[in-house]
Amino acid sequence: MTGYVCIACGQDWPADFSGYVCRTCGGNLDVQYDYAAIRAEGDPKRWFTAGPRTDQFRFGALLPVRDLACAPPLRVGATPLYLATRLGAMAGLDAVYLKDEGLNPSQSFKDRASAMIMARAVEAGVAVVAGASTGNAGSSLACMAAAAGRPCVVFVPERAPPAKLAQLLIFGAWVIAVRGSYDDAFDLCARVCEVKGWLNRNTGFNPFTREGKKTAAFEILEQCGDAPPDRIVVPTGDGNIISGIWKGLKEAHALGLITRLPRVDCAQAEGSAAITRAVHRLRAEGSVPPDGDWRSVTIEPVPACTLADSIAVDDPRDGLAAVRAVVESGGEAVAVPDEAILEAIKDIARHAGVFVEPSCACAWAALRALKAQGKVESDERVVVLLTGSGLKDIASARKVAGAPLVVDPDLDAALGALDSVSFEVD
Repeated sequence: MTGYVCIACGQDWPADFSGYVCRTCGGNLDVQYDYAAIRAEGDPKRWFTAGPRTDQFRFGALLPVRDLACAPPLRVGATPLYLATRLGAMAGLDAVYLKDEGLNPSQSFKDRASAMIMARAVEAGVAVVAGASTGNAGSSLACMAAAAGRPCVVFVPERAPPAKLAQLLIFGAWVIAVRGSYDDAFDLCARVCEVKGWLNRNTGFNPFTREGKKTAAFEILEQCGDAPPDRIVVPTGDGNIISGIWKGLKEAHALGLITRLPRVDCAQAEGSAAITRAVHRLRAEGSVPPDGDWRSVTIEPVPACTLADSIAVDDPRDGLAAVRAVVESGGEAVAVPDEAILEAIKDIARHAGVFVEPSCACAWAALRALKAQGKVESDERVVVLLTGSGLKDIASARKVAGAPLVVDPDLDAALGALDSVSFEVD
């Protein structure tokens, strides 16, 4: 690690910089590394396989932690990539792959960021870590804090789903339920951390969240074998995941691990589409700021309203980095209605055997929309990032799952009920 660069204005900051955001413009920071030095050490792939760990911390050369023993003793990352042939066929696509992040310790992609933040906290001797969340980032932080033996405080909007609140509380987090939106919880958390001197895990605001999330891109490239995928579809709320995926891809390219960069596509709910709107507006104006100064790009907040609570965000806190990821990669940004998201939960479960929460289903719904619009070719290799387990939001799944056949404990009753069922092999 050599320092930081501001995503908005390009200002450089040294590695010992003590703030969270750029002091020149207030923009989010991006951690930088000496890629030439890593390449000079020989085959960069060896940095990804050295050491005893098999999870995301095996990518130690490109992570901002000196002592990997400080990382939580849980397996974070190393999640499977499934070829979903039958699911892809529904949209006329030959090669759709699902990256199943619901198999992380807290059943969420957010474990990648929380594990990184906790490793930084332990290494620095920080006692308390706090963060704001709609549910997944908070339960993830609570999980990693419990594994590391550290206290944590999580600020959530009062409407956070019960399953996610249960996770937070069972892991022992101190939970502050804010009567307001996620953005209200985010701002309150920042103010409390400043007064208390706690480490703030807030997405985007803390640049190290992106460092954990980029490791998923390294894994995808490994799992895809000789050639990278053509595109990766990412469910997007705050923008931190998609910016992390893009950063991981760029770093792999800088190290010579790949010769071609995939596109990254932003998938959002229509009721929370601030980043999608910003991308479309920017492209209508010419795509890239003519002076290269991204501070001129504005992301207008929206009153977020969607059942996909994990990506329900009024004001995306890593929105500019997300817009840059889509534009620089040549990807697409698309917003889909909640009705399509609900149907996508059922599609993924019944045609690929993976149960996901609404935010992940948004990515599949978005890919279907892009194919229908002619923006994705049938022969493209596409990875759909599934960021959380369906067990996080049972209520949404029940809306499209159907109902059981209720019978008396009698053979004739059971057979009679089954007579109305048509059993077909898909």
